[in-house]
Amino acid sequence: MKIFHDLYAFIWMDPSANNCNTYLIDRELKILVDPGHEHLFGHVREKLAGLSIALGDIDLVLVTHAHPDHMEGIHLFSKTDTVTAVFEEETAFNEQMASQFGQALAVTPLEPEILLREGELKAGDLTLQVYHTPGHSPGSVCFYWPERKVLFSGDVLFFQGVGRTDLPGGDGSALKESIRRLSRLDVETLLPGHGPIISGREEVKANFEEIERTWFAYL
Repeated sequence: MKIFHDLYAFIWMDPSANNCNTYLIDRELKILVDPGHEHLFGHVREKLAGLSIALGDIDLVLVTHAHPDHMEGIHLFSKTDTVTAVFEEETAFNEQMASQFGQALAVTPLEPEILLREGELKAGDLTLQVYHTPGHSPGSVCFYWPERKVLFSGDVLFFQGVGRTDLPGGDGSALKESIRRLSRLDVETLLPGHGPIISGREEVKANFEEIERTWFAYL
């Protein structure tokens, strides 16, 4: 799905398997946000091929958090020059989970080339803002693109929903604060980790309000 001339969404539609939405920013650098499960990467590969983009053409992979359905696909880029980036706290949490839970959570160690920190991230002619948004996981981040007023929200919030807090490292109070913080951004397009995209400033605002009204009492 083409959102802008330089932004594409590969929405996961198959209800028979859990996988995340993947997004492509096609600027001076080609940036993939959340590659998803390694064994379910075929739909992303197919969409990239439709744009005449091969795996080796991707310059940077950004990961919102280290759950397997968002990050496992980074291992497909191990033999390319692609750079992967994960928030520093999430990398440490992933290592802890891998040692404690192993195959029970299908956790595999991360070895990113870049450890993200909160603040400005410059990649070629693109500038993103990195927001540390714990709650679904300790090192979860969201990426805000001021030029396009786009928010990549990972599993922090969705259309009329929020990320789970019952997994290791989940924290309902932290998630509420993360969502409140994001709600203050000027967002016209919200790109969640799962489910439909939300388009329009008023629609995004209404979704934040609905989430606070409906979900906050349960977090």
